[in-house]
Amino acid sequence: MWLKPEEVLLKNALKLWLMERSNDYFVLQRRRGYREEGGGGLTGLLVGTLDSVLDSTAKVAPFRILHQTPDSQVYLSIACGANREEITKHWEWLEQNIMKTLSVFDSNEDITNFVQGKIRGLIAEEGKHSFAKEDDPEKFREALLKFEKCFGLPEQEKLVTYYSCSYWKGRVPCQGWLYLSTNFLSFYSFLLGSEIKLIISWDAVSKLEKTSNVILTESIHVCSQGENHYFSMFLHINQTYLLMEQLANYAIKRIFDKETFDNDPILDDPLQITKRGLENRAHSEQFNAFFRLPKEETLKEVHECFLWVPFSHFNTHGKMCISENYICFASQDGNLCSVIIPLREVLAIDKTNDSSKSVIISIKGKTAFRFSEVKEFEQLVAKLRLKCGAASTQYHDISTEVPISSESVDPSDDIEVQSLICQKECSKTVNTEALMTVFHPQDLETLNSKTLKEKMKEQSWNILFTECGRGVSMFRTKKTQDLVVRGIPETLRGELWMLFSGAVNDMAANPGYYAEVVEQSLGTCNLATEEIERDLRRSLPEHPAFQSDTGISALRRVLTAYAFRNPKIGYCQAMNILTSVLLLYAKEEEAFWLLVAVCERMLPDYFNRRIIGALVDQAVFEELIRDHLPQLTEHMTDMTFFSSVSLSWFLTLFISVLPIESAVNVVDCFFYDGIKAILQLGLAILDYNLDKLLECKDDAEAVTALNRFFDNVTNKDSPLPSSVQQGSNVSDEKSSHIRVDITDLIRESNEKYGNIRCEDIYSMRCRNRLYVIQTLEETTKQNVLRVVSQDVKLSLHELDELYVIFKRELFFSYYWCLRAPVLKHHDPSLPYLEQYQIDCQQFRVLYHLLSPWAHSANRDSLALWTFRLLDENSDCLINFKEFSSAIDIMYNGSFTEKLKVLFKLHIPPAYTEVKYKDPSKGDELSKEELLYFSQLHVSKPAKEKEAESAKNSPEKEKVDIQAYLSQWQDELLKKEENIKDLPRMNQSQFIQFSKTLYNLFHGDPEEELLYQAIAVVTSLLLRMEEVGRKLHNPASSTEGLSGAVCASGGPSEGQTESHLEKDPSSLREEPQWSFAFEQILASLLNEPALVKFFEKPIDLKAKLENAKTSQLSSRTRK
Repeated sequence: MWLKPEEVLLKNALKLWLMERSNDYFVLQRRRGYREEGGGGLTGLLVGTLDSVLDSTAKVAPFRILHQTPDSQVYLSIACGANREEITKHWEWLEQNIMKTLSVFDSNEDITNFVQGKIRGLIAEEGKHSFAKEDDPEKFREALLKFEKCFGLPEQEKLVTYYSCSYWKGRVPCQGWLYLSTNFLSFYSFLLGSEIKLIISWDAVSKLEKTSNVILTESIHVCSQGENHYFSMFLHINQTYLLMEQLANYAIKRIFDKETFDNDPILDDPLQITKRGLENRAHSEQFNAFFRLPKEETLKEVHECFLWVPFSHFNTHGKMCISENYICFASQDGNLCSVIIPLREVLAIDKTNDSSKSVIISIKGKTAFRFSEVKEFEQLVAKLRLKCGAASTQYHDISTEVPISSESVDPSDDIEVQSLICQKECSKTVNTEALMTVFHPQDLETLNSKTLKEKMKEQSWNILFTECGRGVSMFRTKKTQDLVVRGIPETLRGELWMLFSGAVNDMAANPGYYAEVVEQSLGTCNLATEEIERDLRRSLPEHPAFQSDTGISALRRVLTAYAFRNPKIGYCQAMNILTSVLLLYAKEEEAFWLLVAVCERMLPDYFNRRIIGALVDQAVFEELIRDHLPQLTEHMTDMTFFSSVSLSWFLTLFISVLPIESAVNVVDCFFYDGIKAILQLGLAILDYNLDKLLECKDDAEAVTALNRFFDNVTNKDSPLPSSVQQGSNVSDEKSSHIRVDITDLIRESNEKYGNIRCEDIYSMRCRNRLYVIQTLEETTKQNVLRVVSQDVKLSLHELDELYVIFKRELFFSYYWCLRAPVLKHHDPSLPYLEQYQIDCQQFRVLYHLLSPWAHSANRDSLALWTFRLLDENSDCLINFKEFSSAIDIMYNGSFTEKLKVLFKLHIPPAYTEVKYKDPSKGDELSKEELLYFSQLHVSKPAKEKEAESAKNSPEKEKVDIQAYLSQWQDELLKKEENIKDLPRMNQSQFIQFSKTLYNLFHGDPEEELLYQAIAVVTSLLLRMEEVGRKLHNPASSTEGLSGAVCASGGPSEGQTESHLEKDPSSLREEPQWSFAFEQILASLLNEPALVKFFEKPIDLKAKLENAKTSQLSSRTRK
């Protein structure tokens, strides 16, 4: 590697370097102790330790080239190399290209300048094709070379960044270097002859957290496959942890959660992942979550500044955050003031001429925001003006449809007009009013205490709108939060839910979308629509809105439209309950966009088959319980109780456990504060019932206590009629329990647990996502092993090891596959056995690693035929059960079982004649050839199957389940295969069978004896066949062929083949002969050498250990 020229004082360097070559201008040196016998003694050990600990060129490479000029003690380092071959290439290049040129210069200074310029040019040329583009390219290139040298991973493995740190081996810290790449966490240390090399794949990490104890003040704890690793003494531990968190989650999404990965085009190319990109991505995710912006938004700029708050008459300090389509502000002085300004609302952007460095943004509705003390405010104004020009073009059609009058005070009016325009295009059956206004219109003439309180709430909100503005760009302050806690008025609920959830932005950006989706999804019939129809009548059945066709039809349209929009989620139970509440207070189109906001942004991964998002938040909830309610944690022997109880809380936002009039207040807080509100309320409920829970002796008592509590939660201010209120059904006479008002409960949750920060919840979600997914993977593994263990002789430990190797091969196949960055052949929605499947190429690699027959010359053909034999359904994939059954027979099968497998490998459907395109490679098959032969004679081409899957996934899914149940039933009734049922083996297949046996025997200590035995067997079989045929046809004869096949020893293989090649017509002229399996078995049993060969025990444990270590190294740089 060429290095940026740096001065080296040769006098001191001679102690650590040895000179190997030199001329008038260059010196080639080797690091002392490298490749010396005994490691160079104590000096070599010390030098190696220094190389590992110090951040210098020496830590990278044991060879270097220096540029020297006569009469100077100062040399320049210009190149280094990890091995002699690399450094020799550099040396030879210098001699051939530079040495002759240097003789034309008159002065040493000119020579040095020329060499420096040439080397810098070479580095720049290399940089054009390099992926290493970090803050300090020189150091990064050095680290990249060290990373490649130490770990030897494939060239496609992208190093993201590296850090100096300590790795704790027991109680001893080992100083070294931590390398973070796209697929691995790697650590290397060399101290006084002791080398530590650690490679952990990100997808194996189950726990990643920052910890501290007496010994380790602050460290990063990594748990992988049950082993704990601690890293400490980082210069910037928070930055390091953030990057590790991002890389681990990237791997988890790519390998296990491809639904999320598919929706994220940023992650498609692993080679484009950089340290800066990951940091920016993390900040963008937090930015979008905090301000409820669309997932597509990316945080572009952050500026510290002051925002003038007109109703408080002071400047609040905070940060202005700018993305593609939004300008946002959040205060940092504890006033909880935030603002969201969509660029579509901006009319003008101006700057002041005074020293305040102010930026003034004017929006529709005669509102202006003044940001002061903005650094580089002039450039910012220019950028924002450019952005707004683009934004006004983007939303031009919307703006022209909605003229804003000078008297307007509500910027959201334009969105309502857009909605009306869209609904005109939609079917007349679509509701344009919230169901609550239809079924519970307010009676202005009858005013009771609850109605008056509702009017007072409305008045409080109107006062707030006057002060803070109304619509998407309103100021959001502590007062806003206080009003939300008290409960949003019925008439404003739909509008404010849209505002606080960010759904208002989605609807504004997609005018007419809902009408189109409703029309397209109308009349569709699939698994999702069947489930929707089944659940329609179960959604708030006590409410009159859903006892009529009006409410049911609206619910059907919204759920069907969403299933059409997002088929990967489709429909999930609990969506009906949530949507029915949304329809009560929001118009139909608004309810649709609220559902989109909940399912795709606010509760990510909740509504899918594995409800991973809900499980993650449950794990976060358990963590918060341990932190805030330790006495409850000590009392409960099993924390899974909280998971089982709280699942419905998270999935339905407490709607399924609280009376409807109380639950809507919880939904108010959820749309304002996000999942934080649900977590806080959950803690408050447990805290309120703490004494009762501590008295409970088992889980059943605890569940009963909580259910009684929920039954007694009321909303004394709810204006809903008593016929609709669920809490009113519990009479005071029947219950002696104290009633709890939902407003008081929510207020208490804010007072006690309001200090939980959104940033902490984000971090806990990332951390617990690893744990949840690894737990699900472990459950899958245990279920697979339990099923498979009943059919094989392998021990559970051996099956466990085999499963790990099987799964890792599938992962490794896609680590560096740029054309398919997402893991294929993995579908967690399928039954456990079918979730992981491998293709023929992946099977070949495992066959080479694990099969006792892998030393055979035709091992690729054997792997191909074995795969075809196992692939009974001809989908070109096999699962772990099929794979383990083959390994089990190879190692634990009897002589008859092994022979039967070999026999079946040489007859259809497993056997297919293999013709090699490149004879120079011998019997080795290319990947393309292997996949081609594996797909021959399948019932349906893979492409057709994929097309059918894409076209009709719900129906396919349903058929798959039925087919799996049928297959399972067949396997239960399956009898032992009778050897008499096996088809006969014809002459060409028998010749190939004989060749395979010769190949298997090659290299065995009893090789000659085995060759003679197989020659005897083939001779006997052919004579038997000849006698049998003479009885039926005396004229036939097979003497020529018999002689060719029966020749003893290894040469017989060549003789057989040459005979058939010289006279292939003889096979057509003579009657076809064939053998039954019983004939071959009986003949082979007569030869003790053959029986001994197949029955001798083989150490599977050693083979598995070797496979685990070889699996990664087989893909490393050659």
